[in-house]
Amino acid sequence: MEWFESWFDTPYYHMLYSNRDYTEAEIFITKLTQDLKLPENSCIIDLACGKGRHSVFLNKLGYQVLGLDLSQQSIEFDHQFENENLTFKVHDMRNPIDAEPVDAIFNLFTSFGYFDDEQDDKKVFDSVSNGLKSGGYFVLDYLNEEFVKNTLVPETVVHRQGIDFNITKKIEGRHVIKDIKFEHEGQSFHFFEKVKLHTLDAIKEYAENSGFERVKICGDYVLNDFTKETSPRCINLFKKK
Repeated sequence: MEWFESWFDTPYYHMLYSNRDYTEAEIFITKLTQDLKLPENSCIIDLACGKGRHSVFLNKLGYQVLGLDLSQQSIEFDHQFENENLTFKVHDMRNPIDAEPVDAIFNLFTSFGYFDDEQDDKKVFDSVSNGLKSGGYFVLDYLNEEFVKNTLVPETVVHRQGIDFNITKKIEGRHVIKDIKFEHEGQSFHFFEKVKLHTLDAIKEYAENSGFERVKICGDYVLNDFTKETSPRCINLFKKK
């Protein structure tokens, strides 16, 4: 089992990241849909949707939304939000999407770069391309390699719901590795996250080989211009040719 298959399916993953800023995410998604000029009732896939917070908000903005995620537990949780214009399914992003082509596919908040094999990265782009209408948009919200290298904190302790998560971070080759250790109810746990530091050129090459052109790169969640040295994010906006 891959690290993301086990870690993302535990309650501790969601506990550790329970402080995520919903307001920031909603502002980002609102600005993003406005920037792309996606008309109301457009069809959007939220790829790697997790517990569905972005899918639900997109649906509230008037879009038809399909949320896809590898975690069975997350999708079971998400079913409570479903309506005639919002559905959720278990899906591995490397596989073809079983749905009619849509207007946009969003992959948000670093939900890419988990795979060791470069062919798997390419499969994601091919799958997204095949799942989009001609002229459709693919938004890849990713790490900025230089910013990560310049701001990495090697050790920290995060307190969540009575648990101390002891976290160490390091860069090994082309990967950022986050080691997560903690104790709960007398039991010790150890998980890790491993995310590839894709370069801008590598992402562009994957995209072009799958039939995309890069329209824009934004550097943060209010869609400011991207600066390699200082932007906290690398938000790629692609359009299917």
